[in-house]
Amino acid sequence: MSFAPKTAPYSGKINAVTLGTGDKAIVIGGQNVMPFYTFDAPIENAPKIGVEISDAADSWTTPGLVDFYAGCTTMAERAKRAETMEGADFLCLRFESADPNGADRSVADCVADAKAVAEAVSMPIVIMGCKNMEKDGELFSKISEALQGKNILVMSAKNEDYKTVGASVALAYGQKVGAETADDINLAKQLNIMLKGLSINPENIVMDIGTAAVGYGYEYAASTFDRIRLAALAQSDADLQMPILAAVSADTWSVKESTASEEDEPAWGSQEERAIDMEVATAAADLTGGADAVIMRHPAAIATIKKFITELV
Repeated sequence: MSFAPKTAPYSGKINAVTLGTGDKAIVIGGQNVMPFYTFDAPIENAPKIGVEISDAADSWTTPGLVDFYAGCTTMAERAKRAETMEGADFLCLRFESADPNGADRSVADCVADAKAVAEAVSMPIVIMGCKNMEKDGELFSKISEALQGKNILVMSAKNEDYKTVGASVALAYGQKVGAETADDINLAKQLNIMLKGLSINPENIVMDIGTAAVGYGYEYAASTFDRIRLAALAQSDADLQMPILAAVSADTWSVKESTASEEDEPAWGSQEERAIDMEVATAAADLTGGADAVIMRHPAAIATIKKFITELV
């Protein structure tokens, strides 16, 4: 007698959120099983990979990144090149130079870059700011207005500014909005409830629940991923059924393993290989924990994670 395994799909289901328009539009979320549990039910939408494109990318000195973007001098040119990257599903524009405590680029200049990218590419676009709440609030509103109709995702609304960001991004201009918290299931749920209280459709919300480079307190991130995904699926908690996006590159390229030179740490080997390994390990951990999309930087790391996803779904 043949063996018929018992499947265990859940009654709860992750919301399916569409980003972008046209042939390159993507859908994240939509599954009713734990990550990569294809033996329980098909994965409706495989996890997606975004390519980070920073307005401070001129400071990137990693050989693989320098070679890949050789000849590119503007954000739009880098975005156009990134569309050709193996494994890329969407583009993430990170405006870190807008930070008033850094280069303090004007909102107008950042908006001009975002518009130029939107005109040059067809992939979905995700926007990240500089982590200065006041500057990001203005930046998010202006970019959402300038890219109206492009169905972008703006990361992120926080507990402190969710009303202004949610209203300007999702309600005024019809964009998707990210809900950002830090490794806490209760805070994540509370923020989703507050955004829904503004009359934002749950299918227009994506969660950024925090991550960390592996080895840097990652157990907190892992626990949060697991608890949120189980609550969404096993308990059918509608306030935690938003798909999760993990900004991997922001954490992995800032730790010592990625930044220490070979001269400073000769026993550690190639600096670039260390950074790639850190990015791959963290992205794989986030995806197996429940992330529906990850943002990454290095072409070799992205190609590796694309293969990882393809072989598991």
